[in-house]
Amino acid sequence: MVVPYARTSTLLTSFTTRACCLRSTLQTLTTNPPKPPSPPSHRPFTTTPPQHNWLAPKAGESTKSRKGRPRVPTGGSTRGTTLVWGDYGLRLRDHDRRISAFQLKIADETIRKRLRGMKYRLYHRVAANIGVYTSGNDQRMGKGKGSFDYWATRCCVSKVLFELKGDVHEQVVRDAMRLAGNKLPGLYEFVRRGDPAVMGITKLGGGVTEEFLRRPRREMNGVGVGVPGLENTARRLPGTTPV
Repeated sequence: MVVPYARTSTLLTSFTTRACCLRSTLQTLTTNPPKPPSPPSHRPFTTTPPQHNWLAPKAGESTKSRKGRPRVPTGGSTRGTTLVWGDYGLRLRDHDRRISAFQLKIADETIRKRLRGMKYRLYHRVAANIGVYTSGNDQRMGKGKGSFDYWATRCCVSKVLFELKGDVHEQVVRDAMRLAGNKLPGLYEFVRRGDPAVMGITKLGGGVTEEFLRRPRREMNGVGVGVPGLENTARRLPGTTPV
């Protein structure tokens, strides 16, 4: 069988082209060997803590949270009522509340929008880690706890919610905190670094100390203050159960 000349030339050209490509590739590999992989630009270990979401817990809840009440220490406490990192802050002053994550987010965005373009750092002293579960309005009683609705935080009275530190004038920060307090439920006050702590709703200072508030009740002749003769009256009353 005779192969046409055109077909023979095409086959020779293809073989020649492939040989040239293979030869050029081999020359490139021998003259420019591949570079070893460069080390990663970041260190695998860091001392900086990871940035967590303060509006929702990372792992969720293993069991459904009860409604509960904010923490109220029976002996009195000033924990969380003063500034720790910042120079200015926002503090709850009327009574304990349950604040939702959406309300906290709106307050945070309000502060950042008011201080846009300024150098500052905002600290969050609370975290929405309590799940709120609700049932529909048309549901009958029973059938267990409702389904998840939103995340919230239990904020006790005189608790600092936000702290701010930076190169910002006090009046500007005061206005930003005022706008944030208007977005949150309850009454709030502006605090500065160095302001006295608060136990319950009583501010320390001016002769009022923590030991003074924790003292036992004074007695007048063995009777409570303001109720003279109460003990003698109780003794005269007949007992319901004979002893």
